[in-house]
Amino acid sequence: MSETGTERRPLSRRLPDPNTASNVIYNPSLEELRELAEPDETTTEYGSPSYVSEYRSRSSERTKNAVDDEFGDEDYELLEDAADLAGEREMVCVDRIMGRHPDATFCCRLFVPTEYARIALAWAKLFEPTDGREPDLHTVQIPDHDETAIRIRPEEGFTAVLGSDYTGEAKKSFLRLLMYRTKQRGGLGLHAGSKRVRVRDADGDMRIVGQVFLGLSATGKSTLTSHGCWLEEPEDAVMLQDDVCALLPDGSVAGSEGQGLYIKTIGLEEDEQPALYDAATDESAVLENVAVDDDGTVHFEEDRYTANSRAVVQREHLASADEEIDLDRVDQVFFITRNPLMPPVTKLDEEEAAVAFMLGESIETSAGDPDRAGESIRVVGTNPFIVGSEGEEGNLFRDLIADLDVDCYVINTGYLGNESKDVGVTESVTILTELARDTVEWTHDDRMDMTIPAEIPGIDVEEFYVPDHVEDYEDAAAELREERREYLESFEALAPEIKDATY
Repeated sequence: MSETGTERRPLSRRLPDPNTASNVIYNPSLEELRELAEPDETTTEYGSPSYVSEYRSRSSERTKNAVDDEFGDEDYELLEDAADLAGEREMVCVDRIMGRHPDATFCCRLFVPTEYARIALAWAKLFEPTDGREPDLHTVQIPDHDETAIRIRPEEGFTAVLGSDYTGEAKKSFLRLLMYRTKQRGGLGLHAGSKRVRVRDADGDMRIVGQVFLGLSATGKSTLTSHGCWLEEPEDAVMLQDDVCALLPDGSVAGSEGQGLYIKTIGLEEDEQPALYDAATDESAVLENVAVDDDGTVHFEEDRYTANSRAVVQREHLASADEEIDLDRVDQVFFITRNPLMPPVTKLDEEEAAVAFMLGESIETSAGDPDRAGESIRVVGTNPFIVGSEGEEGNLFRDLIADLDVDCYVINTGYLGNESKDVGVTESVTILTELARDTVEWTHDDRMDMTIPAEIPGIDVEEFYVPDHVEDYEDAAAELREERREYLESFEALAPEIKDATY
């Protein structure tokens, strides 16, 4: 389905010129943005600002784009209304640069009403300051609009966020279009984190391994991406990106957020996630919907407002974050799942990897649909922000990893069976480290019909053998495979050999 309505006046031309418009505060400093947001602030015990929004997750059911959805006059009127309101109300306009890679860098311009300056403050801390170039992408967010609707014109690079004051809508409005434009250039946008691991292999030689993690919010993506793997010099593991990357045809992975990260804070613990905890408790953080008392005491463990509590944290205060955001080359891709029938890790061939990409098996989180949090779901590419054919994305993913000779895995960060065996952070990080070292021995298990570890240094793999933790395993596995086959058949554009590779 292609865009229509191209005869309409370009939306960006309806926007005010922030350099001259009397109703626009253009590119205020972070200090000025915080001053504008002061009426909504509770100052935490760490000196950071904390805010509470009315909307606390994305309005995914009210989101439409002009590539995949039928756009009528009402949809275009919503877009035009947003652009016109930007010229009528007192607005804050902030420009930021998303990405650094020469093939995946965009200037982003965000308009929000001045009374919602807290959104601009949090968003501005994610990306790097503008270098003065003209914007490639525009978003207008009008939180108090009388209708809740997110409307996107991908080809024009314009998004209207109406009736929601959730910061995540502003953030994803630009990241969604980065992924779309990457695909137009022969690459593939990924809802993924990236890290670079430098370790000694079994022979004592140093290896540098690029790892990428695909996973929905709250499945452990940030935890695994930011974890230092308990390595000591000269070994190390550093995070490059936390949320959205662009896999390019040359095997490099372009980052997007150069300044900060938008992390989940519910249950954040210093012992389990020291790097994230330290960054979230720094004065530079911006907390959103976190339980904060009037005296500033912070309770990360409490879901007072939502289980989707968030913080924008600065990379410079995250010990595991590297100065670079681009990965020179990807060597290993991990699909994070919490499917209880999956082992702690399984190795995939090219078609199986494309199956894993299409299945996107996980659990619903409070970031997506709070009413369904905890339910088993499937999201292609674990990416709710795909614009265009999902089946074609699966084909493109298969082709890219085949050309680049990338190793792919599914890693389970949840439970085995009926919560009888927990795969903890210690096990997951050990798996990542030993895979980087190339010390894991593999075997094909006939009962599971999967390639699983025969040996992982530091882990007793027999304790994590899934059939031992699932009653009537064969029946459960057969039912799961049939569900997967039926699901894959729903994608007409998906290559038949991928559909036949269901594991």
